[in-house]
Amino acid sequence: MNRHTKLAILIAPLLLVAGYIASDYYLEHQAAQDKVFYLNQQNNCDVLANKCVLESGEFLISVSDRQGTTQINATFPLDTVVLMLVNDDNSQQIYQLAMADTPYYWQAKTDLRESIPRAGDSRKLRLVAKIKGGSYISEFVSTTLSR
Repeated sequence: MNRHTKLAILIAPLLLVAGYIASDYYLEHQAAQDKVFYLNQQNNCDVLANKCVLESGEFLISVSDRQGTTQINATFPLDTVVLMLVNDDNSQQIYQLAMADTPYYWQAKTDLRESIPRAGDSRKLRLVAKIKGGSYISEFVSTTLSR
């Protein structure tokens, strides 16, 4: 065995370990990047009748309103939730929801119930939910079907 082969046999394990460490740093950096996912409505959305479900793959968010308190229920624990009620002139009222009991349940007092009181009334809403560096966003319309 010549000296180049011996040197290659000695250096190969060091290069293997260095490559493993470098790939781990790269994957960690990729995981830390912010990602944006879009939530889609499953069917017609009526927040006042508790019939509004947004989905992105296996992740589901249910939006409901009980006596002026808008509630969010998610299948995965959330870090923060922001709900925006969009007016006709495209201005918006922003509500930072607070955690109810667990990171799966969020709520805040909103004006949603007063803005769509009659059957046929509709309101555009925007939702931003954050989970560990990922943002789930949605723009949807809630239409009051019946009262």
